Amino acid sequence: MAALVCHPHPVFGGTMHNKVVFQGAKALDSLRIAVLRFNFRGAGLSEGLHDRGVGEVDDVRAALNFLGEEFFGVPLLLAGFSFGCWVGLRAGCEDARVEKLIGIGAPVNNSDFSYLRKCVKPKLFVHGSNDEHGDVEKVRQMAASLPGENEVVVVEGVDHFFTGKIEELGKAVREWLQPAVRHES
Repeated sequence: MAALVCHPHPVFGGTMHNKVVFQGAKALDSLRIAVLRFNFRGAGLSEGLHDRGVGEVDDVRAALNFLGEEFFGVPLLLAGFSFGCWVGLRAGCEDARVEKLIGIGAPVNNSDFSYLRKCVKPKLFVHGSNDEHGDVEKVRQMAASLPGENEVVVVEGVDHFFTGKIEELGKAVREWLQPAVRHES
């Protein structure tokens, strides 16, 4: 398996070096999954300008194509944090090579995730109980309404950035993926 991890909103300082993105990538790497992080257009040293999610979905598609070429025939996983969850899961749902999706800090308060209603792929949502961008009950309701196998892990007492309990994010990712990783071995 190979994984792509998408970062939070670039207009608000999000890059591939964000601590939540790094922790998610670290958890995947600990399971011996190849991981790619990248910067959306206009973030970090990437060229281009922010495109309010439209062009960023294309950025995810391009990164998935790169990953698919580097790891031809290997199942892909897509993970995204915040804005990266919103745009990343959209591209991941559409791409047949992507078998699993991880949404971290899904910003359900102000983003439309209706595209997930057609996505039967297994999904994990890791969320802070005090996330200011995604009411935890909205995340639970969304996950319960979606097709396929969907799991929600709530980290108690943390905000959108998992402050003070970032390692709980990694633990949730590892525990969800370990059965699949064992099966591949």
